[in-house]
Amino acid sequence: MKDLKYLVAYAIPASAIIGLSLQGYWSFFTPIFAFILVPLAETLLPQDEQNLTSAEASSKKSNPYFDLLLYLNLPLVFGIAGYYLWSLTKMDFSTPEIIGLTFSVGITMGSNGINVAHELGHRKKAWERFLGKILLLPALYMHFYIEHNFGHHLHAATKIDPASAKYNQSVYSFWLTSILGQYFSAWRIQMDLLRRNGSSFFSRKNDMFWFTLFQASYVFMIAFYLGTFALFIAICLAFTGILLLETINYIEHYGLSRRNLSEHRYERVREVHSWNSNHVLGRMMLYELTRHSDHHHRAHKKYQLLEYHEISPQMPYGYPTSMVLSLIPSLWFSLMNSRIPSEMRP
Repeated sequence: MKDLKYLVAYAIPASAIIGLSLQGYWSFFTPIFAFILVPLAETLLPQDEQNLTSAEASSKKSNPYFDLLLYLNLPLVFGIAGYYLWSLTKMDFSTPEIIGLTFSVGITMGSNGINVAHELGHRKKAWERFLGKILLLPALYMHFYIEHNFGHHLHAATKIDPASAKYNQSVYSFWLTSILGQYFSAWRIQMDLLRRNGSSFFSRKNDMFWFTLFQASYVFMIAFYLGTFALFIAICLAFTGILLLETINYIEHYGLSRRNLSEHRYERVREVHSWNSNHVLGRMMLYELTRHSDHHHRAHKKYQLLEYHEISPQMPYGYPTSMVLSLIPSLWFSLMNSRIPSEMRP
């Protein structure tokens, strides 16, 4: 019965469905729920530092229930986004309703789309990784798969990683440097992989080429069948999901750094190079993403098996709350800078 707690991860898409169904003021229910009600609840709920026993971990590792919870996000994300874009051609939404619903569906695209794609992208089975890539399609962020797996996990908490926020860097500056940096990094990684395999640019192994083609086709189909306004909203949805992801990226490694051993060589990634949070609500809603220290320690470990390490730097609040606080840079710096291990501060 305890494992039913992960059903909480469907709260975000459920809130978006409520907004789409009731409209009016309910159009803003998802952003209010995600960034006001959830942070308030996190301050009241306890933290849970317990790890699974070896017997529990062995049982949960092969339980298909945990995988099914991930797979169900595909029809949810595509269904919600598709219905909203289609409804723009059939219903007479007011401007405030369009703004609220766009934020709601975009947040769903980030939390249950990109976040689940991240989990699936680390799986060992090729078809699961493929599902992860497909989930990145409506966010127009398919290059994230390449950069995250072959770039970020190699360079996390170093100066050369665009997805690791520097000490005293604001989240707004990070959005720009991370979004641009990861895209160009993905192309560099892809071209290097092709060279190593002796493959040409037009090889079927050029994922970046196929990602670009799939995303262009997705955009064209929306414009062709639903019109230019639906296309504009689809881009807004993608942008909202991307900013949600990048805000999470920001808080995951903010100010943490690995020792530089020599030119382009750093100490190995350890549990101290990512921020951990044991706040139960954020853990459940984000499929244990908040135990990010263990994820970087063992990238292929499934979400239900992630552990808490005492040596990991701890966030004072859960990830949803921290995302809100990061939007006020002066407050964020005052909360977090003193928590960064002294040897990592510039």
